[in-house]
Amino acid sequence: MNSRILSSVLRARPLAVRRIATPPFAAVRHASSDAHGQESFEAFSERYVAFFQGAEDLFEVQRGLNNCFAHDLVPSPGVIEAALRAARRVNDYATAVRIFEGIKEKVENKQQYQAYLDELKPIKEELGIETKEELYSS
Repeated sequence: MNSRILSSVLRARPLAVRRIATPPFAAVRHASSDAHGQESFEAFSERYVAFFQGAEDLFEVQRGLNNCFAHDLVPSPGVIEAALRAARRVNDYATAVRIFEGIKEKVENKQQYQAYLDELKPIKEELGIETKEELYSS
């Protein structure tokens, strides 16, 4: 007799819990995990330039670089310039050099990488940043 009472209680309990824990379908709202899915390249660039201009410590700079380079595109030279300035502002030369390594991995060929280096040459000279190839060439 006790086993029949126990089994009926156990069978009834999940139904009660399920009714309480499960909201009606119409009330369930799912936040989009792809909040920037329809973002244009210009909006992406503006967002990351603003982010790097406001970055105050190394953690923020590296987090921004990680997020920026995780996208399926090569950041614009404006974003790279802002990231380089942020890396030097927080006094982390190694991160500044690694930004160029990230560009080298993201571009499709050597000509694109060279185009980035040519475009960013004035900022490299202003901030005193060398690429990994320049550091280890001699």
